[in-house]
Amino acid sequence: MKLTSVQREVLLALIDLYNKSMGKAVKGEDIAGLITKNPGTIRNQMQSLRSLGLVEGVPGPKGGYRPTTEGYKTLSFDRHEKEVTVPIFSSGYIMEGINVTSIELISIPDSKKCKATVHVIGNIKTLNVGDVIKIGPTPINRLIILGRILGRDDMDNVLLIEILEMTSIPKEKVINIATTNIKTISPNTTVRDAAKILVKEMIRGAPIVQDNKPIGIISTMDVTRALAENRENEKVENVMSRDICVINENSLLSRAIEELEKHDISRLIVTDEDGNSKGIITRTDILCRIARLCKGVPFAE
Repeated sequence: MKLTSVQREVLLALIDLYNKSMGKAVKGEDIAGLITKNPGTIRNQMQSLRSLGLVEGVPGPKGGYRPTTEGYKTLSFDRHEKEVTVPIFSSGYIMEGINVTSIELISIPDSKKCKATVHVIGNIKTLNVGDVIKIGPTPINRLIILGRILGRDDMDNVLLIEILEMTSIPKEKVINIATTNIKTISPNTTVRDAAKILVKEMIRGAPIVQDNKPIGIISTMDVTRALAENRENEKVENVMSRDICVINENSLLSRAIEELEKHDISRLIVTDEDGNSKGIITRTDILCRIARLCKGVPFAE
C-alpha cells in the first residue's frame, strides 16, 4: 500500500509510541509532539489511516489510537505479543527509543564490501552518514554487527550500512566451555603458599572457596602486591578480592559476555543452582569457542 510521506511519518510515530506504552492507546497530541506537527493535521491523517484499515480508534477518557496488524505490515514490521529489543549503539552508548525490526544483507558476493539495510522503529535523525554503529545482539542467533552508515532514509526509517564486523554468539551454556577442573584455594592458605600454587598450576588467578562456596578470588596481582608489602605469611582471605562476579552454569554465553563487559573483568566464577563452585569462564574461553565456530566446529547441544 502506497502512503504519502506524512502518512508514513504519522504511522511510524504511532507504532513507536504504542510499543513504548506497552500496548496503551496513544493520544494524537503525543504524536503531534513527537513529529512536531499540528494536532489538527494528526487528526486529519488519522481519519485517512483509519479508512485504510491501518489504525483504529479507542474511545473513552483513556482512548486514542493504536496501529492494526495491517499497519505493521504496511511498514514491513512484524507485530509481536512480546516486545523484543534489538538496540543500536553509537559512540559506545545505547540509542534510547530506537529498536531494530529487521536486518537484510545485500551485496554478499562483493569480495570487498558487504552492505545491509536496517529497518528501525524510532527517531534515527541523530544518526549521520559516516557514523560507526553497533547493532544487537539479536534475540535468537545473538548476532552483533559493527557497521558504518552509508545512507539514511527518514521516510521509511531505514539505514544503509557497510558491515565492518559481524559475529554470532553461540547459543551455548556457560558450563559447556567453562574450565571445570580448576584449582581452588582455601581462605586459610598463606599468601606464600598461594603464590606457589599459582606458579605450579601456571594460572593467573584462582577462586577462594569455603564449604564449596566461592567467597573471593586471588590473582597474581593480589599476590605480588601482598609480597611487596611483606605480607607473605598472611592468610589469602586478607588480601583476596571479595568483589566477585558469578554466573549460573546454565546461563548462555551471551549473558557471560554481558557480565564481563558490564563489570570490565576477564573471568567469571561458574556456580550451580545452590551456589557451589563449578569452574571459571574467561574471555579467552569465549573467544576460542567463537573461533572454533568460525572453523565449522559444532557446539554441544
